[in-house]
Amino acid sequence: MAERVIIVMACSVCKNRNYYFERGKKQEGKLDLKKFCKNCGKRTKHRETK
Repeated sequence: MAERVIIVMACSVCKNRNYYFERGKKQEGKLDLKKFCKNCGKRTKHRETK
């Protein structure tokens, strides 16, 4: 069975943690996506945090 971990995405502008994803444990590098931030009211870059 593959191990899965939950990652949290935080807005790079306001640092609000908006999104939660699940991914494989062996995957390297931080996830970086453009997502909608409810706090800012626009699409901003979201980066994986702990």
